[in-house]
Amino acid sequence: MEPFLICLWILIGVCALTWVLSLITGEHSWVDRIWSLVPLAYVWVFAGATGLSDPRLVLMAVLVTLWGARLTFNFARKGGYAPGGEDYRWEVLRGRMPAAAFQLFNLFFIVIYQNVLLLLISLPAWTAYEHRTPLGPLDIVLAVVFLAFLVGETVADQQQWDFHRWKKAEVAAGRTPSPRFLQTGLFRLSRHPNFFFEQAQWWVLFLIGCTAAGSILQWTVIGPLLLTGLFIGSTVFTESISRSRYPEYVEYQRRTSPIVPWFPRRGGAEPVTASR
Repeated sequence: MEPFLICLWILIGVCALTWVLSLITGEHSWVDRIWSLVPLAYVWVFAGATGLSDPRLVLMAVLVTLWGARLTFNFARKGGYAPGGEDYRWEVLRGRMPAAAFQLFNLFFIVIYQNVLLLLISLPAWTAYEHRTPLGPLDIVLAVVFLAFLVGETVADQQQWDFHRWKKAEVAAGRTPSPRFLQTGLFRLSRHPNFFFEQAQWWVLFLIGCTAAGSILQWTVIGPLLLTGLFIGSTVFTESISRSRYPEYVEYQRRTSPIVPWFPRRGGAEPVTASR
């Protein structure tokens, strides 16, 4: 129980810190800024509680560290850590809600709920801590699958990064970008491939915990389940904004899978490739 109590203290600390910073700065992306960092602390707490003697826990910690390093890099290059680097969706939501209601939303959803979720998705490490069984071939297979999903998310984020750099250059040159949103590469198979790969990595981590316990019936499934629910809600909200900005987004929705990569539906307009 001791490493879990340490994680609870970390949770209390980051909740207090992100809430106070949101009040001081008026920005509400502080949980986003620690999103790729806090799970590393949780998983390494469990690995460290064994004196780094459990191969499975060390493997899990290394995998989560790779996930965190990639996500931190991508978030940083988009300006997420810079002043004013708030997620644009919070600004949209503030405009739709009374000020008092948004402050309650900030405390209970943005700060508390999301921070609790970060702990929950890390708790397969607790399962592995309580069931310190030998590392097996299934663990290795799952680790390879995790890395494949990590590569997939890296490719999706790079495609998105390249597209937005091209779009910004087109606007700076006084030209109207066409297309106005990314529809090619992995985004031809899924409207949000990065969302898919992100969730998939945490489902794999849950399965690694299950291999330690020898059973898939683990209560820690609540973490990836709630994460999936969060991404579904985020997708609905994000796409409502996209439709309001780009009427042609409706056709993209019609032909393209929302999250899980799949073959595009036939008929209608084909995706437009950016002219470089």
